[in-house]
Amino acid sequence: MSAFYRMLGAFALCTTLNASAQTGYPSRPIHMIVPLAAASAVDNAARIVAQHMSMNMGQQVVIENMPGASGLIGAERVAKSAPDGYTIGGFNDSIMTMLPNLYPKMSWDILKDFEPVSLVATVEWGLVANNNAPYKNAGDLIAAAKTEPGKIFYGSGGNGSPQHIAMALFASNAGITLTHVPYKGATQAALDVASGQVQVAFQGIATVASLVRGGKLKLIGVTTRARLPQFADVPTVAESGLPGFEFNSWFAIMAPAGTPTDIITRLNAEIAKALADPEVREKLIAQGLTVRGTSPQELGTATRDQLAKYARLIKQSNITLE
Repeated sequence: MSAFYRMLGAFALCTTLNASAQTGYPSRPIHMIVPLAAASAVDNAARIVAQHMSMNMGQQVVIENMPGASGLIGAERVAKSAPDGYTIGGFNDSIMTMLPNLYPKMSWDILKDFEPVSLVATVEWGLVANNNAPYKNAGDLIAAAKTEPGKIFYGSGGNGSPQHIAMALFASNAGITLTHVPYKGATQAALDVASGQVQVAFQGIATVASLVRGGKLKLIGVTTRARLPQFADVPTVAESGLPGFEFNSWFAIMAPAGTPTDIITRLNAEIAKALADPEVREKLIAQGLTVRGTSPQELGTATRDQLAKYARLIKQSNITLE
């Protein structure tokens, strides 16, 4: 009897796989909505991964930037798209786990309106300053802010963005007051630090690496536990001014709720293929990212855990949207 059921189970599995293959997915281009500005850390990573996915899948994975409202608009577009695998989202963890803790009423629920696909990478972060600013490290910034409370301005990609949360946590833990200047994207915030419109910002390394290497910005600290090999002369924030401080963010891919399991599985497998490619890994690491790759289930668990973590941190640090 057991052999019969094993044979029946194998037949059912083959039938499912054949049905999946007959769908011919993908038969047209896939649109990845990135609710962030072009040249942001997530956008840079998304383009690297999408290019490799396109080559493997035989259809273009087209990046569509949709910045605004800290990512709320683009995320809503994904949530309300047809769950057919042809619209997916390239999100950071601000969209997934910070904003839901800051906005009491949203048009979508990250746990109910999306299907996890894969965590792609974590974005390593740095503290950048205008070249003319007197700060050489995080300790210098803290000392200056204590001397002139509220007179140092920092840029972010918008209210509730990772740049906002990172600096708010930094200021809260350091016991200092800084003035927040929100922009419509991380890239513009970085450019305004370079031009001197604001003095400092926390930014994903991928967003500012070219500006730092080009001498237009100075990197005065990294938020990793240890120094980054590609910027080995830059101290960590923890070692240079604020012990214990760490911060990074995610690049994850999500699909609308109700997307068929076989499509989620296919997308996850294609992401895994891309991340296993040495050239893709090299490009991501050069951008200041740590390559990850997870199952959909692991991303779902991480999302729930991160939601709870930021609920605690935001409450403890009294972070609000101005």
